[in-house]
Parts: sequence; C-alpha cells; structure tokens
Amino acid sequence: MTVAAGRRPVAPPAEAYLAALAGLPGMGPRRLGALLEVNSGAAAAWASVVAGTSAADPAVAATLGRDPAGRAARWAVDAQAVEPEELLARHRAAGVTLLTPWHAAWPARLVDDPEPPAMLCTRGDPAALAGPACALVGTRSCSGEGRRTAHDIGRDLADAGVAVVSGLALGIDGAAHRGALAAGPGAGGPVGVVAGGVDVAYPPSHAGLFDEVAAAGALVSEAPLGTPPERWRFPARNRIIAALADVVVVVESHDRGGSMHTVDAAIDRGRTVGAVPGPVRSPASTGTNALLADQALVVRDAEDVLAALGLGGALVPRRGAQPECATPPLLAADATVLDAVGFAPTTTDEVVVTAGIGLGPVLTSLHRLASAGRVDAGPGTWSRRGDTRR
Repeated sequence: MTVAAGRRPVAPPAEAYLAALAGLPGMGPRRLGALLEVNSGAAAAWASVVAGTSAADPAVAATLGRDPAGRAARWAVDAQAVEPEELLARHRAAGVTLLTPWHAAWPARLVDDPEPPAMLCTRGDPAALAGPACALVGTRSCSGEGRRTAHDIGRDLADAGVAVVSGLALGIDGAAHRGALAAGPGAGGPVGVVAGGVDVAYPPSHAGLFDEVAAAGALVSEAPLGTPPERWRFPARNRIIAALADVVVVVESHDRGGSMHTVDAAIDRGRTVGAVPGPVRSPASTGTNALLADQALVVRDAEDVLAALGLGGALVPRRGAQPECATPPLLAADATVLDAVGFAPTTTDEVVVTAGIGLGPVLTSLHRLASAGRVDAGPGTWSRRGDTRR
C-alpha cells in the first residue's frame, strides 16, 4: 500500500477484501458467507486467510470439505500473491463497480435473500438492476421456434421497460438478450448474470454480446475480474438470476439442467415461475410442459409476463408490423408438405409418409419452405415455425 509522506496509512475499503476473498480458488458463496459471519466482516476474514487460520472455526471448517486445514493452508499461500487495494484499483480502472449490501445501488431484491452474494461486480449501469425484471432462461440446445420466442418476448419486455435477466449462454439465454437489445430507445436495459468474471466471455462466441449487454444495461457476477467460469459456478450463478427477477420464465427446457436449478431458486424465493408451452413430443419442451402441469404461469408472449408484473397494457404495438395478409400463398404441393411437418422436429421419412408423395418432391418443397422461412432444418429433421400461416 502506498502512503503519502506525513500521512497515516488508510485501510482498503471492505469491497477490496471481498474481491480478494471471492477470487480465491474454490471460494463459493457458502464458504465466503461463513467466513464473513464468523469473522464479523471482510477485513477480519481476509486476515484469517492470510494467517492460515480460516478453518479454525467449526462453522467455516464444515464448508471446506474433507481437509479443512489443507484448504486453509492453500488459501494462505494463494493470498500472498494478492494485494486487495491493487485488486480494487484494477476493477475501477476497468469500469467495474463493486456493489456491496451497504452500497446505495445494492438491489433491493437481494436484501432479504436466503443466500445473497456478498458482492456483485457490475460492468455497466447498476441502475439496470433496480426496475421491474423478468428472467428468461432455457436450454442451450433449443429449437428455432424456441429461439425466436425468446427473442420476441425479450424484445417486447424491454420495449415495455422491463429488464431481461439471463445468463448469456448459448440458445435461449442469448436469444432473449438479443431480443432485449433489439428493442427501441428508452427500453429496459438487459442484465447478464455470468459465472466467471465480467471480463471473461463464456462462451467465447458471445464476447460481442457481453459487450453489448454491458453497454445497454449491466453484466454482473459475484466473482472478481479474471475468474474462469468453472463448472460449479453455474448453479451458484443461477440463484442470482432468480433473485434479481420478479418473474422467472422458462422458454424451452429439458427435464433437467440449469433452467430447472433456476426454477428451484425462484421457488425458494417466492418468485412467480412461468413457462412457454411446447410440443408434447419435443425433448426441448419436456421441462416446460412439466412446469405447466404443476401450475406454472402459462406464458404465450410478453403480455402474459407484463400481466404477472402488474404492468398489463404497457406493451406498445411495434411499428412496421406486417399484416397477416402479407404472407404470400403457398403452392399446393408445398402446402401439403407444410401440413406434414410438426412443430417438434419431424424426420424426412415422417414427412414423406404423412404427405403421401415421393421423397424427391418432398425434399424440393422442404427446401422451398425453408428458404421462405416456413420451416427450420435440423440434423435430419424439419420443424414448422410457429409464426407461419397457410
């Protein structure tokens, strides 16, 4: 720590110690919470880590696995390479705000959370965390229809001033955020909750999307800069997605996976859970349809979400919407083939049998329909777009 001549050294603020603690290998929310509670604050918790005594209290030791003393010893070694004040300065230089529970911009939804993050590294505008918010989540291996649905709901919610919260993953998450970014001026800023540092794009193909979300809204993480997105961090990340939203909507999901972790976290927090209905034979809709069978909110579009938020009527019709009659008519053969394609993935053989015509004409029609945006091609399958009309 640099000290000006004639002045007494000033201790780094608590957020510097929190960032240092959160960056230690294997420091999850339970371990950090126990350290902070036992040591009555971040500075004392950091001092115990540096001294190698962090496992001395049974409450902390209980969170450290089979070898608490070994974990404490490794942390003591790792801590030697960290200067909390320099770490804080690096975050500030990168434009990252470290929000803590005593910060004015700390989200009100986290005040009574059962497992709140000790700190949120925020890249972008912290004000994006304050207004009405809806989490849109779902599977990475989504259908084309699911991707479009997530995009359109995200866009329309943002148009109505609602922050779209998601995890910036492939599939539904990315589509929801792209939709929110496509909304007009004055729209609700998107909120991306990430598993690693807010400077570590994951997946790498979403690096541009990370930057766009940060510019229009906020990226948040309970991990400091440079933290890799280790596997165990994703379930922990999902609880923050649920905590920062008023309503959690699953667009498409298999019966297991990260989306269901987010649903469980939402239920624990008393959040409204909604789901978009999907084809009963589609694996990507198994989880969402099960949620609906368990009385989840039926979400067909943004209007259903806005009603749940108490914002019914907030959605303004989008300019330039095409009238229904704008869809060009189909050739008779193409109409027959389109009727044979399901909204769930349908194999070419199934289309041939249902349509009752030969493979050659069926493939010709399918490629025409795909070019016209009427069906989506998958690996050996075809699926009908939900917004197509005869």
